[in-house]
Amino acid sequence: MEVTATMIADIYSATAIGVGVILAAAGLGSAIGWGLICSKTLEGIARQPEMRPALMTNMFIFAGLMESFPFIILAFAMWFLFANPFVGAMTAALGA
Repeated sequence: MEVTATMIADIYSATAIGVGVILAAAGLGSAIGWGLICSKTLEGIARQPEMRPALMTNMFIFAGLMESFPFIILAFAMWFLFANPFVGAMTAALGA
């Protein structure tokens, strides 16, 4: 029984580290995406000022998609953190 408690603690600690890495990568990826979207939009406006309304519309559409990415990742991270599927699989494998 002691081995099972230690294994569960190991799974939770590894999951917490993994969730931290996942959230950091999602935040970094979103920030880089925002920067690229805005810089390319400004480049396009500088080259063809008459295309500004179309470019701004596209920028806001893609920015909305980019903004939803970290929230989706956050939902998956919270699922791993609070409803950890690995603990259930481990207990089923051990027959406990």
